[in-house]
Amino acid sequence: MTTESPNDDTQLTARLRDASTCREAFNEVISRYTEPLYRQIRRLVQSHDDTNDILQNTFLKAWTSLDGFRGDARLSTWLYKIAFNESLTHLSRERKRGGMSLDSPEASILNSIEADENIDGDKLALELRKAVAQLPEKQRIIFNMKYYDDMKYEQISEILGTSVGALKSSYHLAVKKIEQYFNNLN
Repeated sequence: MTTESPNDDTQLTARLRDASTCREAFNEVISRYTEPLYRQIRRLVQSHDDTNDILQNTFLKAWTSLDGFRGDARLSTWLYKIAFNESLTHLSRERKRGGMSLDSPEASILNSIEADENIDGDKLALELRKAVAQLPEKQRIIFNMKYYDDMKYEQISEILGTSVGALKSSYHLAVKKIEQYFNNLN
């Protein structure tokens, strides 16, 4: 996850609000957040092409919603929330369209992990991805944000609208299930 200082965040937000620096500041937002948002989206939807589409939609929505960004949350939190919601909308559309099984979205994710040519061959990393893919959606999302993006529970809470206590519980359950997955490999 990109870590900008609060001062950096405040300055960038101020530049986004100024009509004379808005475009330049938004280009900086795109440059700063493309990679971390891509990783977050990719872990949710798995497909490279879908991830790129969702990332583009995320920045488009952010651009068209700049006037609605009050600055109550950090800029990064606001962007992650948009990306998260765009990803969930995409997954919901895929399920309705039949691109993903309603009974087992985890199975669809597993199949896409195994078929993805863009995933490196590190066996341990692949097994971790498979273990994470078998988690229930909520636990998978929380695990990805905490483990891969190294987000604080408070930021995840803002993005997901869930209490910190519930997040900690879900993360703990996810870790236990992943441990069990690896124990069963032996």
